[in-house]
Order: sequence, then structure tokens, then C-alpha cells
Amino acid sequence: MLPFEEQVVADLLEDPNGGLVVLSSGLPLASLAATLLLHLHHQSSASSPSTSSSTPGGGGGCYLILSAADALKEQIRRRLLDSQLLPVHDVGPDVPAAHRRALYTSSSGAALFLTPRVLAADLLTSHLSPTRVGALLLLAAHRASDTSSDAFIARLLRQRRLLPVYAFSDRPHAMVAGFAKAERAMKSLYTRRLHLWPRFHVLAAADLERSPPEVIDVRVPMTQPMVGIQAAILDAMDACLKELRRTNKVDVEDLTVDKGLFKSFDEIVRRQLDPLWHTLGKKTKQLVADLRTLRKLLDYLLRYDAVTYLTYLDTLRVSEGVRSVWILADSSHKIFELAKRRVYQVTRPDGTKVITSIKRTPTKKRKVADSSSNKGKETENEDSTTNKDDAQKVNALEEVLEEAPKWKVLRELLQEIAEEQSKGDAVVHEDESGIVLVACKDERSCLQLQECISKGPQQVMREEWEKYLLGKAELHGLHKKKKKRQSQQPKGFGVLDGEFPAGPSEDAGPVSIRNLETNALLAAASGISKLNKEADVKDDSVASCSKRGSMKGKGKGVPKKIVTKRQASNRKKKSTTENENCQGTDVEASDKTDEQSEIDVSKVSAKDDKQSEIDVSNVTAKDASPASTADNAENLIDAKMLPPVQFYALDSDQHVLDTWKPSVIIVYHPDITFVREIEVYKAENPLKKLKVYFLFYEESSEVQKFESSIRRENEAFESLIRQKSLMMIPVDQSGRCLGPTPASEPEPILSQNSLTRKSGGRRATEKDMQVIVDMREFMSSLPNVLHQKGIRIIPVTLEVGDYVLSPLICVERKSISDLFQSFASGRLYNQVETMIRYYKIPVLLIEFSQDKSFSFQSASEVGDDVSPTNIISKLSLLVLHFPRLRIVWSRSLHATADIFISLKTNQDEPDETKAMRVGVPSEDGVVEDDVRAENYNTSAIEFLRRLPGVTDANYRAIMDGCGSLADLALLPVERLAELMGSQKGARTLKEFLDAKCPSMIS
Repeated sequence: MLPFEEQVVADLLEDPNGGLVVLSSGLPLASLAATLLLHLHHQSSASSPSTSSSTPGGGGGCYLILSAADALKEQIRRRLLDSQLLPVHDVGPDVPAAHRRALYTSSSGAALFLTPRVLAADLLTSHLSPTRVGALLLLAAHRASDTSSDAFIARLLRQRRLLPVYAFSDRPHAMVAGFAKAERAMKSLYTRRLHLWPRFHVLAAADLERSPPEVIDVRVPMTQPMVGIQAAILDAMDACLKELRRTNKVDVEDLTVDKGLFKSFDEIVRRQLDPLWHTLGKKTKQLVADLRTLRKLLDYLLRYDAVTYLTYLDTLRVSEGVRSVWILADSSHKIFELAKRRVYQVTRPDGTKVITSIKRTPTKKRKVADSSSNKGKETENEDSTTNKDDAQKVNALEEVLEEAPKWKVLRELLQEIAEEQSKGDAVVHEDESGIVLVACKDERSCLQLQECISKGPQQVMREEWEKYLLGKAELHGLHKKKKKRQSQQPKGFGVLDGEFPAGPSEDAGPVSIRNLETNALLAAASGISKLNKEADVKDDSVASCSKRGSMKGKGKGVPKKIVTKRQASNRKKKSTTENENCQGTDVEASDKTDEQSEIDVSKVSAKDDKQSEIDVSNVTAKDASPASTADNAENLIDAKMLPPVQFYALDSDQHVLDTWKPSVIIVYHPDITFVREIEVYKAENPLKKLKVYFLFYEESSEVQKFESSIRRENEAFESLIRQKSLMMIPVDQSGRCLGPTPASEPEPILSQNSLTRKSGGRRATEKDMQVIVDMREFMSSLPNVLHQKGIRIIPVTLEVGDYVLSPLICVERKSISDLFQSFASGRLYNQVETMIRYYKIPVLLIEFSQDKSFSFQSASEVGDDVSPTNIISKLSLLVLHFPRLRIVWSRSLHATADIFISLKTNQDEPDETKAMRVGVPSEDGVVEDDVRAENYNTSAIEFLRRLPGVTDANYRAIMDGCGSLADLALLPVERLAELMGSQKGARTLKEFLDAKCPSMIS
């Protein structure tokens, strides 16, 4: 451990009440939590036996850990297991109650990872006594609020004993979101001390800067199209923000392009707009969505290759279309055109290029026609002098396939590192593996960079290009089928439709630039498809001459792509040389290469050593044909000089530095959290030589985002420091739970005798209110709020309903999203039907969120007619079908608690055992308290409804027309047709009833 980590743990142990620690992102949170647990266990073990038998911390207390992510949980578990002092158990919801109870009462103590739902239920059912808990650790304190599950558990534990609560958070910007977020979190978790440990803390900075790694900042210049696209996206974001400011419903200080680069910007805007979301117009709602799309475009520009980026833009053009505001802006045309120029150029047969001007073209046909006819000048594109006959000619496609500038720089860095390692001037230590770690944003980037190193950038770009062309050809075939069914409609005129005037005369008519590009793309795609067909024929010959068993099941599709790659790479040189050698070793190498290129990105794991670790020195000439050997010779020579490379996806959230122990780290996509992890890793290993390369695109949003993240974190800590100096902690913060006194505790005598001046003397003591809650409802915050109101919560597994308020009242609670899903699946109909069968007062509770609008839709959207897609119509039909159903609308969780209290007035308290048996048949098959069973034979009704021809619309008429199932079997077809309303259904039912049972005796 570093000295500043020891100081953090020492500060926490000073206060027996616990505390809240806010760290900079990337500092060792897992190490702090594990060390704190070990210190607590050591203190409890060192106590006297008499003390340990009476206090929970004395040797037998368990330590509860909540809100731990999987990666963080694995780190804490590994550190505790290495110490071999404190056992660790992961208690999931599938662990039986008896096993959980045994872990809670373990005499040796243990660290338990639990989910809030399981822990809350165990505390309420007394499976876990608070006296058996040594401490509570919360590893996501920024999520704590008065209605959160963490606060609920802290209240349940602190009601009986003042045990310490230790809360951690490594997201300082989340601790300043909203009004007094840190103070409210401390009140909900019952902590009195706030510990702030930013990166610029004196102790932390001294430890991390004592032996820093060697850092080399590499600035890579962007290409001209990338610079233009980035400027256009920023202009579009600025225009959307200006439009959003005009609504006067959002805080203007938060609407900046600098903050718009982060995902938290969406949360800031939605938090302000959610309460009045139903009053906003469609344009304002679309602006919020457009800002999210533009941020993705800005991020993908620097992360993906040119072909993938163009593919994503094509999907946006189809999916969003004219709905989006940004796509109609002047800068959007520049984004699309520059993205195309990075991939291809369309040339006419005479060699001239078809280039559309980056300027925005007017969308009105009349305006463009007038400008083209004036003085015979050309319009804003170079295609203004093209005739219709020229448009019908075959246009060639010039491939650009711009490579990412970082690819070349990465390869040069790897070669430089290999040269330094090959010099051998320094002795390699045993703990140094010589691995070069390349950190990328996601797993897709890792896989693509892996292919760039093994195959070469040109080969990777060509594979992406061929996929793009084949996708265009397939999409064109679908459009061709739909075009026959659609009526002829007048085309638009403008950028979105790609229409431009054909020439100086108006009679020439417009020529579509998009049609020229489409024809060229389809021509290139047809060439590739022909090559694939030829490869299929050659594949048959290769398979016939190959005698190796490994070709079975693979040879059909693998050499096809290999031949396609070879011929595509030699297309410009017009080389017709073919490889006629049928060597098994070459085929097997091709199989391996092709399988590696077909790996699904989503299935690639960053921690899989076999997948992500590449020894580039073993790269061979797998894909080289005699015609392309000379082209790939230089790449192969360079590949032999490259060191072993390990790729790491930052999105996987795995801490791999201690596992792989790299000597060189290349940060391909800079991230502030990973930078701090590198600093901590180097500070923990001061004797290890570590060199870190940072790859930045010069003057890009990547640099701006990285610098903004540091600035935003520093501002968050400065705000927390100011809040800490002005923070007001209640006196009873270290005592029992805040808020209303639970009904189970007696009120003071002064409060009881406050009404003695009125007749009746002393006020009667209020009864103990209790609510039976389904176990699944503990995923919501309503049980927490009910407990705050002083209501006793009884968690059980209910077959009918979510909440039982009394022997007569059963409540089915639905949030807005759950209500729509329940209507779509039909689950709500069955739930209401079962509630009506067993309870006299069934209630459907529709609960809205406090931060969102208290409305399904605006008044203008409510129609006069019943629509099967309208939620109001569905509710109306539900009430008409079940007249006894009561619908309760709730504004928030606190309003729901008040409604429950009012509904329970003058009602008896529910019985736990009876509520559990409702809807559950006994061993004899009898269901108790079935209201329908008083008048109907429910078993016979269920049997009737399962007969063929019987539906929900006619089974009641059949019941009225016959007294029993025996009478039903004797009815003629004509009478059945009258009851069922269908001759076909009557015959089906009669044939089923009269059918003979097959005999089992032959």
C-alpha cells in the first residue's frame, strides 16, 4: 500500500461511526476497501473473548459489502484471499435462506458481497440480526439518497445498533450533481465525516510523483477531411445548443459544447426537462436526441476507420431522415460529403471527378434553376454541365480508403520499441515481461488494431470496403423490390435527395449525384460478387486436390475470401497471375487467418490471453500470393521486428496492470481513469522501468475531452471542499434513524398527554401498521419509503398482488414503463383477474416518478375514439371489463405511502400466513378464499375454457346454457352453435367430445 492509502484507512478508523470517502477517478478503491476490512477484522479478533461474545465486532461479526461492480468485487476478493485472514463469500439471490443464515452466524467472521434486495429481506425477516454485523461498506456512495436501497439497509441496521457505515465513491462529479448532493448522501447513510482525496492532495501527489513513469506525448495530425468533419460536427452541436437555449426551460450555464462532450450532459439536460417533458414540443425533444447523436459522431470519428464511419452515417441518414434537426443544418452536408471523400471518389469515363461542393445547396428547385440560368454560370457543383446521356454511362469508382493516422504512428512506435529491446543494453528483470500494452476504448478497436498489425492497414481497409460494397448491393436489391409496389412520387430537390441542375438550360433536367454514386458503387460491388463466384469454382478444385481432413467444413468459404483479397489487391496492376499450388500448409494458414477475421467483436474478451495477445514476431506470409509477395515483403520484414503486443479494452473495466506487468504502455485512446491506474501501478512498483506513450490527435476533440475531464474533476473537488466547510450535520446524525418515529416505538409522555385539555384525557396509542410486501418489490424504493413512514414491512412471496394492505385490499403496483409492457404482453389482464377472484377491493396503483411529468400525454394527444394503441383507451377497456377494479394515481413514492396509510384507515391488519396461501392450491387442489368458488366450480370452468372451440367470448354463454360438463356433452350441434355463436366452433367441440379414446391394448 502507498502511504496516502494508509492515511485514508487511518482517518476512517478514527471515527467509530464511519465516514464518506470521495476519491479521484482511478485511485485504488479496491485496495482501500480490502485494507479497511482487514483492519476491522484484526481489531475485532484482538478484542477480549468476553467482549467478543457480547459485541458483534468481537470475532464473530460479518462485514457486509454492497454496490460493488463485478470488476471491483473481483479485486477485493483477490486481495482478501491473498491475505488469508478473512474469508470471502458472494451471497447471491439464488443462495438458500438456510445457507445465508449460516454465513451470517459464522463464528470466524466473513466478508459478504450481497445485493440490496436480499439483504433488506433478511433484515426484515430477522434472518440476519444487526448485532451480528461488524460494519457496512458501500462502494457507490454517489447513488445514495433518502429513497435508495443503500439508505434503507443503513436505517435497518442503525435502528438497533450504532454500527459503523463506510461509504466510498470514485466519481466526484456525481457527488456535486444536484443541490447539496454530498450532504444529503451523508444524512441518508448516517455518517458525520467527509474525507476528500483528490489527485492534487498533498499526500497523494507526493506518493504518485515520487517515481513517475517516463511519459512521451505523441501528437498525431488529423487529415484534412477529419478536420473538416470535426468542425462541422461542432458547428452542428453549437447550433442545436442555441436552439435549445431559446426554450427558456434549461439552465443556460450548463449548455456548453465543452460539457456536451460527456455522457453526463444528457443527464443534466433530462434532469431539468423531465418535470415538464409533456409540455415540450417535438422540436425541443428532438434537439436533446440530436445532441446525443452528434456526440457519438464526434467520438466515432476518432475511433473508427473511414469505411465504418461512412456506414454509420448511412444508417443515420436512413433511420433519422428529416426528423432530425441537425441533419437539416448547413454543416450536415459537409459531414456526409467529407466522409465519402475519405473512402471513394466517383470519376466519369473521361477521367473527371464528380465532386459535390461542400457548400449548402438551396433546397428549392426554382431557386437553383434561376441561378443556373443566369449568365450561364455553373452551379455549386462540378456536375452542372453533365447531360442525361452522360449520366447513363458507366462511371468508375476511384478508391481512396483513407487510413487512420494513428495506425501508422502505432506501427512506428512498436518498431521503435522492438529496436530498443533488441539492443540489449539494459538487463531485463525477472518481473518485467517485455509486453507492450495497447489500451483502446472498446473491444472492436482492439480487434481492428490487432488485424492492422498482423495483416497490414491496407488489407484491413480493403476488407471493410468490400463488406461495405456488398452491403450496398444487397440494400439496393431490397429497394428494387419495394420500388415496384410503390406509386410514382415526385422527387425532392436539394441535398437530402442529391438533386442538382443538369446544365445551363432548364430543359435538360436535374441529374442526381446520388444516382451516379449508386451506379458506380453497384458496378464495383458486381465486380466483387463475380470474383466471389470465381473463387467458389476455384475452391472446388482446391478442395478436390487437398487431402487433409482439416479442410472439411471449412474449405467452402475460406479460400473464397482469400482469392477475393488477392485479386482485389492486384486489380489496379491488372495482374492475372494466380496461385495454382494446392499446398495444405498454405490452406491451413489461410483457414486460421480467415477464422480470425470473422470473429464477432461482441464476443471478444479483453482478458482472454489467447485472443488478445499477439506475438507479432511469428507473423508469416499467410495471405501472400506470388503477385503480392513483393508488396507485402516490407510489411513482413517490419512485422518480424515488432514486440509481443497485448490489447486491453478500457470498457471492460478490468484492472490488468498487476497481472500482465507491461514494460511499455501505449494509451491509444486516452482516459483519465486509466492514467491514474498507471500512476498507482508505477508508485507501487518504484523499481520497475515503465514507459508510457500517449497518442493524441492534434487539435481534436480528443484532447479537449481529456483536458475537460481533468478540469471537471478539479472543479468538483473544489465545490466539495466549499460544501464541507459550510456543511451542517444534525446532532442525531450519529444516532438512530432520522425522520418520523416508527410506530413500534412509544412516543414521549409529553406528546401523549398533549391533548389532556380536551375531553377524553390521554390520547390513545396508535396501532402498529403493517403491510405485506412481495419479495420482488424490494427492487423498487417503495418499501423503503413505507418504512420511513413508520409502517412495518413483512416481506413474503405473494402469488397474487404486490402489496396486501388489509384482508380486503390488494394492490398491484405499476410504474409507467411496466404499465406499457404489461398491457403489451397481456400480463396485466391476468393479474387483475386473479386479484378480483381473491380480494373484494382490488387496486391498480399507477405510480409516476417524482422527477418526471405527472401525465401520460398532453391533452391535445388524447383522442375522442378508442384506439388499440392508446394507453388511455386500454385503461378504459380494462375498467369496463373489471368494474370492481379501483385505479389509484400516485405522483411519487411519498405520495404512494400517504395513499397506503389513508387506505388502511379503519381496516384490519393483514395476516401473513393467509396472504401467502392466496392463489396457491393446497395438496388436495383446493384454493382458499376464492370469491368465484362461492358461486362457480372454478375447476370445471378452467377445464371448459381449455376445450377446443371455447374462447373468452363464448364460455360464459355455454355456462348459462348447460348446468354441468355432463350436460354439455349431450347437447346437439345446433344448440352448441347457438351458444357458441359459431357453427365451426360447435362442430369442433362436438367432434372432440364424441371422439373415441384409442385403446392401449392391441
